[in-house]
Amino acid sequence: MTIMLTINSEQKSVDAPDDMPLLWVLRDLLGMTGTKFGCGIAQCGACTVHVDGKPLRSCVLPVGSIAGRPITTIEGIGATPVGAKVQKAWLESEVVQCGYCQSGQIMSAAALLAATPRPDDSDIDAAMSGNICRCGTYVRIREAIKQAASERQS
Repeated sequence: MTIMLTINSEQKSVDAPDDMPLLWVLRDLLGMTGTKFGCGIAQCGACTVHVDGKPLRSCVLPVGSIAGRPITTIEGIGATPVGAKVQKAWLESEVVQCGYCQSGQIMSAAALLAATPRPDDSDIDAAMSGNICRCGTYVRIREAIKQAASERQS
């Protein structure tokens, strides 16, 4: 079945079953490999994308359920003002260790800051709780989120 998607402000047409997870449409059909497969059960956050500006786990999201809704992936988040500030803060805080989870972490952080421009520690904990980092870069992640939040106000 042909499905029309709006990904990073571009129209894409894909031939996929309605119940195919968005993650596999992105990676296998469109060659967009920035969104990662982690657990396949929406528990680790590596596959996080934005749909209508909300962070969702693409590994369990049927592509047929989001046709026509705006999707933002890690490849497009830097084009948003908040996403650009998060990516800049990530680099300046040297968050990345192995890097595997970082696309999902950045997507969750950008959604947090878009909704809550000045998050406190409990806001950050709540927004990031669904993102697992096996390398344990949580302290640097928190630092980068706070840095990006302070830059938003300038």
